[in-house]
Amino acid sequence: MKIYFTNILIVTLGLITQISNGQVFSGKISDREGGNPIEYANLGIANKNVGTVSDKAGKYEIALDSLVDEDTLKVSCIGYYPFQIKVSEFKRLSDHNLRLNERIFELDDMVVKPKNFKLKIFGVTAQSKIAQAGFKDNKLGYEMGILMNSKKPAFLEKLTLRIATCTYDTIFYRINLYKVNENKEFENLLKIPIYIELPKEKVMDITEIDISEYSLEVNGDYLVTLEHVKDLGPGYLYFCAGLLNSTYYRKTSQASWETAPVGISLSVVAKVEK
Repeated sequence: MKIYFTNILIVTLGLITQISNGQVFSGKISDREGGNPIEYANLGIANKNVGTVSDKAGKYEIALDSLVDEDTLKVSCIGYYPFQIKVSEFKRLSDHNLRLNERIFELDDMVVKPKNFKLKIFGVTAQSKIAQAGFKDNKLGYEMGILMNSKKPAFLEKLTLRIATCTYDTIFYRINLYKVNENKEFENLLKIPIYIELPKEKVMDITEIDISEYSLEVNGDYLVTLEHVKDLGPGYLYFCAGLLNSTYYRKTSQASWETAPVGISLSVVAKVEK
């Protein structure tokens, strides 16, 4: 991470990347049964900053040097079972097209929202542009968000982003929602992917996204993130930031989570039982 001191404080969470001079492998990630391409699947070395995201046609490229031969390459996507293979074995494959098995979810019990509820805001709501943090590099798989807690069941209604600066013509990010399991690991709660796609003229200082249709229920600790999954070209997206908060982030697909000493202004409005 690098911090720039100018007339404002900008904390760039995406500048430190791992450059690999290894062999470049390319292929396509698709559905095993139907053969359809899987867009925006995560591919990377587990717990290391080597990874990428497939494009809309399921195609990917990843550079792997000999230092990671004994590590595990992991492929994952919401709605599919993850696939793992030792890197040295992956390199020996004659075909680097990868296929994932679709995950069939059992129907949940009917969700009945409490009649007596109150609206509550979780997360960071900083509005000052004195501190800014966000996406600087066009790094596929880069992800950042805010850890929140609800002591009662809560139904997420709206995601709010307080934008400080946006130079992209269009933003495109995946929203991820993780629960904190008993091993203190983040487990994605989503059964279908949720994306934000907005032209620059619709990226306001306060940008609100309605997520009520997804019936997202949380309880206890949960992490809400944005993930950079599409090549947006040159540019950057900075959020207002709170200096008394922390941002959870990882630098690419499958990397370990880290924390930064500022919190991006990302919050949710939820219906919570009284």
